[in-house]
Amino acid sequence: MTNEQYRSGSIVIVDDNPDNLRVLSNVLEQAGFVVRPAISGEMALQSIQLNPPDLILLDIRMPGMDGYETCRHLKADPLTRDIPVIFISSLQETGDKVAAFAAGGVDYVTKPFQFEEVLARVRAHMELHHIKRHLDDMVASRTQALRDTMASLAASHQQYRAILEQVIDAIGLTVEYRDPYTAGHQRRVAELAQAIAREMGMQENALEGIRLGALVHDIGKVRLPTEILNRPGRLSELEFEMIKTHSEIGSDIVKEVSFPWPVAQMIAQHHERIDGSGYPQGLKGDDILPEARIIAVADVVEAMVSHRPYRAALGVDQALAEIRNGRGRLYDPEVVRVCLILFEQRGFQFSSQVF
Repeated sequence: MTNEQYRSGSIVIVDDNPDNLRVLSNVLEQAGFVVRPAISGEMALQSIQLNPPDLILLDIRMPGMDGYETCRHLKADPLTRDIPVIFISSLQETGDKVAAFAAGGVDYVTKPFQFEEVLARVRAHMELHHIKRHLDDMVASRTQALRDTMASLAASHQQYRAILEQVIDAIGLTVEYRDPYTAGHQRRVAELAQAIAREMGMQENALEGIRLGALVHDIGKVRLPTEILNRPGRLSELEFEMIKTHSEIGSDIVKEVSFPWPVAQMIAQHHERIDGSGYPQGLKGDDILPEARIIAVADVVEAMVSHRPYRAALGVDQALAEIRNGRGRLYDPEVVRVCLILFEQRGFQFSSQVF
């Protein structure tokens, strides 16, 4: 795919103000997009059902069906639920924005807006939509190939594993496309988690399972708004609650895939804590999957030694101090012991660059 492919495509603009429709349509058409205007939510739904666009720009305050309700209808329909919706509204309160994201929007532009900003966001989400569609097709194709391979008596165990790893890698890439600030995070967590598991004496089959589970432990973030994922400042309580849903979302995404390991449980439980203070279920102690306890420690260490939009890297010493202080309370004591040995006695280092 070339960049030029993301500078074209079809867009439906929904706004009850004819002036806004005319101006936005002119700007986007001059930029190379095919634009269809709609002056109400009801009209938009009819138009979109007949000919689904690549992207939707949606106002909130409209007579009859408002933007929130329109978006919820779109997301409830399998034919239209994957079309990215960018809200454009004069409402500027955080609650309005959170409501827009909760309804299914991928971005939010406040009025009055700059045309350059609208174009930049449209192109960015058009690109993400094309990438996601490409990855979905690739995953579907490889999943089908995996099913065909499993059904074939001639397929070898090595072929099955190779295809499965390709599917996992394709799924893992979707998070990096959505959250470039944490590019490589899942791979480094997988690297450390597998090293911990190996030091703990786990068998090779289990080592492979924990590596693949860690490679997609944050896959649920593909459903979260990029504006929140890449926020440089402190998140509000509502926004943080949205972030916390990624464990359950990720588990739901992969639960129908017949992995030979409990990958969905690893994803669902990687933020659980030994004392029950974690999420989403508040599990305690041995109720937490052993693989999830290992990924939890690897996740915390890698996150602290890496840069984030809201802070600079804290360094290995501070990361190890965190797991040492939380040993037996937040983190599995044996996992912490082994992780400390890896860094302090074995000289463990991430093989890929930490940003």
